Amino acid sequence: MTEPYARETDEIERLLSAVGDLDGIGLLDRLLNGPLANRTALVSSFGAESIVLLDMVATVDAETPVIFLQTGKLFPETLDYHDMVVDRLGLKNVQVVRPDASDLSRHDPKGELWRGDLDLCCHIRKTEPLDQALEGYDAWINGRKRYQGGFRAALPTVERDVATGRIRINPLAHWSLDDIRHYRRLRHLPLHPLVSRGFSSIGCAPCTRPASHDGSLRTGRWPGLDKSECGIHLPPSPELGVPRPAAVQGIKSVDPVVDLDSRARCASAASFSANR
Repeated sequence: MTEPYARETDEIERLLSAVGDLDGIGLLDRLLNGPLANRTALVSSFGAESIVLLDMVATVDAETPVIFLQTGKLFPETLDYHDMVVDRLGLKNVQVVRPDASDLSRHDPKGELWRGDLDLCCHIRKTEPLDQALEGYDAWINGRKRYQGGFRAALPTVERDVATGRIRINPLAHWSLDDIRHYRRLRHLPLHPLVSRGFSSIGCAPCTRPASHDGSLRTGRWPGLDKSECGIHLPPSPELGVPRPAAVQGIKSVDPVVDLDSRARCASAASFSANR
């Protein structure tokens, strides 16, 4: 078996140079139909804003693997939305990934680990299953954006995780919330049903509430606690389930892309999708 593309340093540098200032669907088209073809998966929560990126990926290549982490703690509305979106967009390779049964039996036999150890709960229900699901892929696509704040505020469009050698692709890093909404309207994409009830970021049901009106869009995640990430976007800690801070995450990134005019960018991306 050959060494994965993204783990060869010289190839990584060529990849970063090749994408230039592309973002959104242009970036996806360049990578999925170019150097990372058949070596990349999209990881999606099918949450509040997920449908924009799912639509872009479906437009570029509906056969792209889509990894959906079914943690066993998701809202029923998310599961229904997942089924509807997969059918609506014609996604052909959705992989539903679940926690390891033996891990749940050992660490969370009553299903209430989230009450006492959130980090371990996230680790066995999300981080560990995703690590296993990404084996064999050189890159993965996710929907993080700078406007979500916290560790994401300085997010580049493309980055490399030194710990795994994988490329992380953030096509919407520089998009604003208005960009997301505008693209969704142009493409007539359905909202997650919980958005109308005040949920602006949607994860597992026990740890998600409607967002407050005086904070970031992710204030509804782990409300009242000093936690803003589940851990899948942070490097592993030597101590199980406790992610290290961003200051030591060892991520190499390219310079930020040029911030194009918001409405022009969305219209261009939507037009690209409509004409494929």
